[in-house]
Amino acid sequence: MIHTKSESDVTSLAPSSPPRSPKQPVYYVQSPSRDSHDGDKLSSMHATPVSNNSPMESPSHPSSGRHSRNSSASRFSGIFQSTSGRKLRGKGNEKGWPESNVIMEEGSYDDLEDKSLSRRTQVLVALCSFIILFSVFCLIIWGASRPYKAEITVKSLTMNYMNIGKGTDQSGVPTKMMTVNGTLKMNVYNPATFFGIQVSATPIDLIYSQIPVATGHLKKYYQPRNSHRLVSVSLVGSMVPLYGAGAGLMVSESDTHVPVTLQFELRSRGNVVGKLVRTKHRRQVSCPLTIDIKSSKPIKLKQNCTYH
Repeated sequence: MIHTKSESDVTSLAPSSPPRSPKQPVYYVQSPSRDSHDGDKLSSMHATPVSNNSPMESPSHPSSGRHSRNSSASRFSGIFQSTSGRKLRGKGNEKGWPESNVIMEEGSYDDLEDKSLSRRTQVLVALCSFIILFSVFCLIIWGASRPYKAEITVKSLTMNYMNIGKGTDQSGVPTKMMTVNGTLKMNVYNPATFFGIQVSATPIDLIYSQIPVATGHLKKYYQPRNSHRLVSVSLVGSMVPLYGAGAGLMVSESDTHVPVTLQFELRSRGNVVGKLVRTKHRRQVSCPLTIDIKSSKPIKLKQNCTYH
């Protein structure tokens, strides 16, 4: 028995069972990953069937390819969005990736090296300038301190004891012997107004016929600026052999005078600017005099001495 289909049955079955289309090929769409900010190039593969232009083939499902393109566009729009909320527009390259603006650094490392070199040069020039200026300053101070020489004045010589007799030297040679004990007084003046001085002297000799018969030593001391100081030095000579010089020495009760010469060198040193700037002076002192063996009165030497 043959059943005839009605129009209602045909109408209800048509939309529910569309005719099968042949199997469509599959294509792949490559989209960037969400971590594009980190520079990683990861791709995800999405399989999407090729759709036909006819809307009847897939009425209930939208095109997967269009969805993929929309999601990719949304991703790019989120990635290249500036902090102010505006989107950056860039030209696409061959692979379809948008291009971003690259900030190029101006200049080169050679400029930085030149700048550092110029700074070193400036520091070196400043240091050299300081050294030159300081040297000129020290030279000026040294020149200003040169005229301030220590002044010395030999005041007097007192003979506490003096004896001339006969004796023998260490080798047993007979000769005349002289013994002297005296005190020398002198005044030292420092005229410098802005620095003190260190005062010293060579051995102070009392000489008879080129033979030192008595010797004294001045201890080194410090003398303040613009000051006077009275110095006393003991001259001592014990049993000094005279040898040939004693032959012409004739001491008698009527003539007790012995001609001698006092000689020494006074030295002064002033520290003007610490140990960087110093001034040194020397004064040669020579005082010829005649000593009376029997007199113990001080001998005035102020007018008899010469200073060089």
